[in-house]
Amino acid sequence: MLDKLGVVGFLGVLLMLGGVAVVAVESLLVAAGIAFVVAGLGLVVFGLVRNLLSSLGMGGMV
Repeated sequence: MLDKLGVVGFLGVLLMLGGVAVVAVESLLVAAGIAFVVAGLGLVVFGLVRNLLSSLGMGGMV
C-alpha cells in the first residue's frame, strides 16, 4: 500500500481515520456519516483519475 500512496498519502489516511475516531467518541452516527462521505469522495476521485488517464491513452495504468 505504501508504494502506491507514498508517505504523505499514508499520513493523510492516518489523519483522516484519526479524525473520524475523534468524532466517533462523541457520536457514532455522525462518524458513520462522515466515513461514508469520505469513502464516496474517494470513489469519485478514483473515477475521475481513471477517466482522465483513459482519455490520454493510459487506461491500463489504473
